[in-house]
Amino acid sequence: MICEARKKRGWSQSELGEKAGVSRPTIARVEANNDVTTATIAKIAQALGLTLELKDRS
Repeated sequence: MICEARKKRGWSQSELGEKAGVSRPTIARVEANNDVTTATIAKIAQALGLTLELKDRS
């Protein structure tokens, strides 16, 4: 979803990283579904204008 939202806006990973206050490699890790903190996901979601919803897996 992050990658699709970024591409829809015509942003590179670097541009999204700048807007979210994270590095381009962090954006790449998120888009590859690697482990990142919830705080990082929240920054990226906010930069993209997305709503972050956390679900309990138990």
